[in-house]
Amino acid sequence: MLKIENLNSGYGDIQVLWDISLEVRDGEVVALIGSNGAGKSTLLWTISGLLKPKSGSITLAGQRIDGTSPDRIVSLGITQVPQGRRLFPGLTVRENLSQGAYSRNDAAGLRQDLDFVLTLFPRMKERLSQPAGSLSGGEQQMCAVARGLMARPKLLMVDELSLGLAPIVVEAIYKAVAQVRQRGMTVFIVEQDVQLALEQADRGYVLDVGHLVMSGTAQELMENPRIKETYLGL
Repeated sequence: MLKIENLNSGYGDIQVLWDISLEVRDGEVVALIGSNGAGKSTLLWTISGLLKPKSGSITLAGQRIDGTSPDRIVSLGITQVPQGRRLFPGLTVRENLSQGAYSRNDAAGLRQDLDFVLTLFPRMKERLSQPAGSLSGGEQQMCAVARGLMARPKLLMVDELSLGLAPIVVEAIYKAVAQVRQRGMTVFIVEQDVQLALEQADRGYVLDVGHLVMSGTAQELMENPRIKETYLGL
């Protein structure tokens, strides 16, 4: 589905990513892991069109999307749940969810998807009329994921899914990811919590100071001595 080849990206004259090549196949959950500052968010922003790559290519289902506008990339089927949620705090939960579906005009499908995300996150159903800014941090993350799902993407990218959240909230969100995957959606998760990410993923990539240094199945990475020592403290 998503293929990245020899991608170089950054901010102005500051290069953050060097020669990144990776693939996310249809129906997979793929984890991108690495420490804070490794360049994980920069990669997602580049895929989403918020940053223009310096060189290299990004292909979605055989179509080049590098250099494409963010709204066009959303319409092609990629949705990003950003780090920090980025909700509209003054709008209600319902209004925030509607913003996720701004490019859609299929009323029946929208009703179905709203029912689905409210089933995934029952707390959102209880808080539909509340301002998003009044939610707890965990509830805001649920709302952000639900908003991303309202676009009915082919590829859902979630940046730092578990950051700063209570374990019970993280468990609920990862259960939702598993249910989304059962519906055929492809998921690309960025995480600092390496063990948590690899427990959920089919495959993973390790990013270190802007370079991909390792890849493999989730099981292979979990058993790798370097991963155990550097990221798991074992």
